[in-house]
Amino acid sequence: MATAYVLINCELGSEEEIIKQLKELDGVTEVHGTFGAYDILSKIESSSVESLRETITWKIRKIDKIRSTLTLMGIEGQT
Repeated sequence: MATAYVLINCELGSEEEIIKQLKELDGVTEVHGTFGAYDILSKIESSSVESLRETITWKIRKIDKIRSTLTLMGIEGQT
């Protein structure tokens, strides 16, 4: 299974709305609001890296009011 963590910066005050939208996406297994350099941390799991990439690129990054993302890919076998 492929896993990625996506750190998200969003427009001020839009955090709860974006968290709600993220929780509705297939493959998103965890979503947390955070303090610090990023506003939201999400965990995405998929059967393939290609499917993971599509979810991040075409679903998460297209959500209105998301300013930027940083994706951290998990290394299979190092869990």
